[in-house]
Amino acid sequence: MLVAYVILVTVRTADGARERERFLPPPPLGMPLAPAGPAHLVRCGQKDELYRSGLRSGAGAALHGLAGTKKWLEWRKEIELLSDVAYFSLTTLSGYQTLGEEYVNIVQVDSSKKRIPSLLRRAILISLHTVLPYLLDKGLIHLEHELQTETSGSRTLQSNGLCSRTLVRSWVQKQVGRLTEQQKKTLLQTVYILKQCIPLLRRLHLAVFYINGLFYHISKRITGISYLRVPGLPGDDQSIRSSYKLLGIVSLLHLVLTVSVQIYSFQQRQRARQEWKLHRNLSYPKYDDPHLLKSD
Repeated sequence: MLVAYVILVTVRTADGARERERFLPPPPLGMPLAPAGPAHLVRCGQKDELYRSGLRSGAGAALHGLAGTKKWLEWRKEIELLSDVAYFSLTTLSGYQTLGEEYVNIVQVDSSKKRIPSLLRRAILISLHTVLPYLLDKGLIHLEHELQTETSGSRTLQSNGLCSRTLVRSWVQKQVGRLTEQQKKTLLQTVYILKQCIPLLRRLHLAVFYINGLFYHISKRITGISYLRVPGLPGDDQSIRSSYKLLGIVSLLHLVLTVSVQIYSFQQRQRARQEWKLHRNLSYPKYDDPHLLKSD
């Protein structure tokens, strides 16, 4: 029943119908649609990840066979990005279900719960889900590397390597070179904190998803894209939702414990560093009067 409903929706989207014609048609046999549960969304994400992994593996193997190991290692992240963009462009952006969505019989809707997402909203979804994590990861890595290079003074050795491969890296080098030493140290600490906070943010989002069962990915929460399904299909048991809520509460408590331990460890390191500086100053006092340094 849901298959025919999904086909009707996706064909309208792929044909570029007008916005007023993009309202969802009545469900088959008068059966009302309901929000997809967390079990559906988890299985959908796992299935999509399986096919995406296969696509990335095939593209990586092709590059490895054509260009060799060195080029494959150099462009591995970019190949994975292009594979993910191709997968979602052929499915979500084109107005069709992904293989994971088709597997669990769910369909995307916008925040109104009555229409499928517009082309612009779907494009933003794909960008947030694939391109933004890549840019954020690459940007933080390059920025941290550049700051460490400036601190260690190894600019000459690194300028002929991979760090000058793109214009973005050259721009980062130029911007970092304009900073003072204190600004570089502060920025380096900020980059370190961001790299620690991003995984914690993902864990927090996942715990919230387990509790309310709405958005499995951060990109869908930002764009307001959710899923509908035909009720009565497997996975609608209330006990399953209760199990996910319990899992979310446990995940949230574990996250709070992890953050508390990291904060305590950071405070201990700061205290140890201050004590070491105090001990060093006491062990090697400074003499302002040069006559005190003369021996008898």
